[in-house]
Amino acid sequence: MSGTASVSYDTERAQAGVRMIFMSVAACYIVALYHFSLIDPGLVWKIFVLECVFSVVATLIWFDIRRRPGNYRGRRLITMLTDYAGITVVLAYGGAAMLPVYAILIWVTIGYGLRYGSGYLLLATLMALLSLTVTACTSEYWQSQPYLIVTLLLTTLMAPAYMHALLKRSRLAAEAEQAATRAKSQFLAQASHDLRQPIHSISLFTACLRDSSLDTEQRRLVENIDKSLHSVARLFRTILDMYSLDSGKVVPQMEPLELRSLLQQLIQQNAEAARWAGVEMRLRCPPLHVRADPVLLTTMLQNLLSNALKYAPGKPLLIACRRRGTGLAIEVYDKGRGIAAGHLDSIFEEFYRVRQERDSDVEGMGLGLAIVRRLGALMEMRVHVRSVETRGTRAVIDGLQRVAAPSETPSARRSNLQSPRMLEGLRVCLIEDDQNVLLATATLLKKWGCEVATFSTLPDVSTPFDLVVTDFDLGTEASGADCIQHVRRSSGRNVPAIIMTGHDIRRVQEQVGDSDIPILSKPVQPAELRSLLVALKLKAA
Repeated sequence: MSGTASVSYDTERAQAGVRMIFMSVAACYIVALYHFSLIDPGLVWKIFVLECVFSVVATLIWFDIRRRPGNYRGRRLITMLTDYAGITVVLAYGGAAMLPVYAILIWVTIGYGLRYGSGYLLLATLMALLSLTVTACTSEYWQSQPYLIVTLLLTTLMAPAYMHALLKRSRLAAEAEQAATRAKSQFLAQASHDLRQPIHSISLFTACLRDSSLDTEQRRLVENIDKSLHSVARLFRTILDMYSLDSGKVVPQMEPLELRSLLQQLIQQNAEAARWAGVEMRLRCPPLHVRADPVLLTTMLQNLLSNALKYAPGKPLLIACRRRGTGLAIEVYDKGRGIAAGHLDSIFEEFYRVRQERDSDVEGMGLGLAIVRRLGALMEMRVHVRSVETRGTRAVIDGLQRVAAPSETPSARRSNLQSPRMLEGLRVCLIEDDQNVLLATATLLKKWGCEVATFSTLPDVSTPFDLVVTDFDLGTEASGADCIQHVRRSSGRNVPAIIMTGHDIRRVQEQVGDSDIPILSKPVQPAELRSLLVALKLKAA
């Protein structure tokens, strides 16, 4: 069901339910009038017969809404005619005792405008005026009260007119907000792509320097550059994660995954950061599989791990998997100074940071745990933190579903084995339109033993290639997907390929249309790129 249908269904069914509640209240009002002898008994039975007819129609409408949810203009018109016809008959024949029903008339009129917009508000106002006109022409009591008729007619005009003005202002404000959101989205999308490129190239150049013959002082300088770059990349990813969540672009892609290997890879990727923080990381996780989105789960764990490294330097850290009934929980436990009880209720709020007197400045914006909880909610997982001052903190992701292990191919098992020279002689077609990124990637691949041919657009395929590594957005002439197809058509075989992109991975996957082509998000960790290259080479062997 579409989002629009869902909204219409909820609104119309709510209206139908409120209509039936008002009928019950009206019946109680009639009974009270009869009990205190404030209404003619003969009129009571006529009103009750009318209520029974109205109840049957309202019930039929309610069942039709449940059977056919959505926006049906004909049904709405029938509903409006039913409402105003019933109100008109009660006002016309009820005399002074039924004057309170006018409140229902106003409620119904404004309600249609609030639920369905200004067009329905105008139509409802015209029906309300027609209802009052018919009542004034047929009721002796109303004809004896000309000032009452004028007052009610003016009220019926003025209240919806004022509501229309408010709706118009609200619509204009909503349109302005949407325009601002679109502008912010376009800015962040462009800034995201433009900032990823230099961070990505600096990361690759730094990896090249670290593999070079450096003296102690030079190695120390390179490591400081690497630390600073790691901090910038982490802050950058945090901003993008929050932007993606706010824009509603994050949709979980649930699949079976081997949890221990995911955690091992996470620890490996954070090995340098742990060394800088003086933290020894340990893992306790049996070989089991869970159902989750690997990208979102990795982001959650990365944020928890980054927090532990920042706030508990020099202390051991444990990542443990614990069975809880039919489910599973992942715990990240550090032995840092802990969090005071007064902060625990607020740490999941955006931009909230635990600061104590004489604290040293710790990088970050206070978004990590907010992102963790929101991503967990998307995958129906619970996130909570327990902490004791001076003893440490335990962050828990609970509610993971265990699943049976899928069959594993021999090539998948061999892909875990990496040799320092596994990439020796690998012929790589490297395609990138950013010259700094092209140079950095080519230099790094050559240091790993690859034979690299570089291009900025459709490559020359006069020589065979073992692998294609390409950016996705290469300008107007061709995309990364076009280059991959060009190499494959020319070589007559399904050459393995990797796409590295600064754009949204989900969108790139849809445009590429080939699930066998892995897509890496810039800035790419050199270790991540190397692991993937080795895995693809082993798979092709």
